[in-house]
Amino acid sequence: MTEIILIRHGETAWNAVRRVQGLMNIPLNTRGQKQAIATGRALQTEQIDAVIASDLQRAAHTAQAIAAPHGITVAIDQGLRERCFGAFEGLLYDEIGTHYPEAHLTMKARQLDARFPDGENKAETLREFYARSLGTITRLVSAQQYQKIVLVTHGGVLDCAYRAAKEMDLSLPRDFDILNASINRLVWDGERLNIAQWGDVGHLSEVVMDEIDR
Repeated sequence: MTEIILIRHGETAWNAVRRVQGLMNIPLNTRGQKQAIATGRALQTEQIDAVIASDLQRAAHTAQAIAAPHGITVAIDQGLRERCFGAFEGLLYDEIGTHYPEAHLTMKARQLDARFPDGENKAETLREFYARSLGTITRLVSAQQYQKIVLVTHGGVLDCAYRAAKEMDLSLPRDFDILNASINRLVWDGERLNIAQWGDVGHLSEVVMDEIDR
């Protein structure tokens, strides 16, 4: 049995204005840096075996703030990256419908096999992203005899983990929070994920962002 502390990266300037990031490598803003430090302080007394992060800098830098008090080197895994949104990346969420009205409808409807127009990278379908996210989490927790690990990743990956644990259909609208620098605790029992705590932001003294399009 492994305890997973699942962390969404701290805030970025694009989070603050609801701009789609996806695979765009956007850094933490000043508030995000403070959130990362606060999260590290909140976890500094816990016995943590490993800290693993997405290679995108907003996640990797958040992870470094968590790992530093433990003297742990952050391990990087590209499988923890955010979903690739193709041509949507760089647009404000409110702009997508204007530029790509048909594709936007498939996004709002959470159509599992819809593929958005390609941008700098080929977009992932929701089904592909879910398989990649859950496959990465289960691979990481099964690779070694970890008692407790921290995974620092992105809102979309948290969405997938929550749905898997709750056995919630991917096509259903999201009715739960995904907050910057929130602490989310899950347990891997060898077969499935179980949620112990979700959306804890008690360590943050400021408003946190949940800008992800529902």
